[in-house]
Amino acid sequence: MLREFGIGFRFLLRGFGFWRTHPSLMALGLVPAAIAVIVLLAILIPFALTLGTLVEIATPFADEWISPWREVFRIGIGVVVFVAVLALAAATFTALTLTIGDPFYQRIWREVERSLGEEPTGQTGFWATIGEGIRLVALGILIALLTLLIGLLPLVGGALAAVSGVLLTGRLLARELTGRAFDARGISGVSRSELLAGGRSRVLGFGVATQLCFLVPLGAIIAMPAAVAGSTLLARSLIERTAERGTPRPPASAPLPPDGAR
Repeated sequence: MLREFGIGFRFLLRGFGFWRTHPSLMALGLVPAAIAVIVLLAILIPFALTLGTLVEIATPFADEWISPWREVFRIGIGVVVFVAVLALAAATFTALTLTIGDPFYQRIWREVERSLGEEPTGQTGFWATIGEGIRLVALGILIALLTLLIGLLPLVGGALAAVSGVLLTGRLLARELTGRAFDARGISGVSRSELLAGGRSRVLGFGVATQLCFLVPLGAIIAMPAAVAGSTLLARSLIERTAERGTPRPPASAPLPPDGAR
C-alpha cells in the first residue's frame, strides 16, 4: 500500500518534469490557474478576515465561558471551518481552472500522450467539461460538510478534519484530473470507477500530493499544469497495470464526437 502510494506521489513529480522538457507548453497552463486563484482569493481573504467575528456570532453560548477556554473553543471552531472551506476551495479551483483552461490542458495531456507513443483520438466536449465541473463542486461541498462534522468531534476533531479533508479532496482531484485520458479512450462510468478502485493507493498518493501543493501559497498555479501531465501518466498506468494482470480492459463506450459536436 505504501509503495503504491509513493508511486502515485511520483507521478506528480514526473508531471513537474515536463516543465523542463516543455516549458512553453506548461506555461500556458499558468494562465487559467492564475485567474482561478485570483477569483478564489477575492472570496477567501474577506472570509478569513471576518471568520473570527462569524464564529463569535455563531457561538453566543460561549460568551460566559471562563478564559482561556472560550478562546480555545472558538479558535478550534474557526480552524475546522477554514479547513472545510479549503477543501471546497480546492475542488472549486480545479473545476474552474479546467473549465477556463480546457484548450490549454487539452494540449498538455495530448503532448504527454504523444511523448509516450500513443495519442487517443477522442476528445472531451465543452459541455461535458462544464458538467464535470459542476459535479466536482457539488462533491466538494459534500466533502466540506463531512469535514466540518468530523471537526466537531471532541479533542481529536481538528486533526481528523485536516487529515480527512486532504485525503477526500485528494482522491476527488485525482479522479477529476484523470478524466481526459479516460474520456479520450471512451472509458467512463463503471469502467472508470473499476480502474480507479484497482489502484486506490496509487490514485490517493497522486491526489494527496496534488492537494498538498494546492495548499502552498501560489502552489496551485504552478502545480496545476504538472497535475494535468501527471494525471495523464497515472491514468495510463492504471490501464496498463490492468492489462499486465491479465484482467480484461474495461469496455470502452462509443467513441466520443469531436469537440463542439455535442
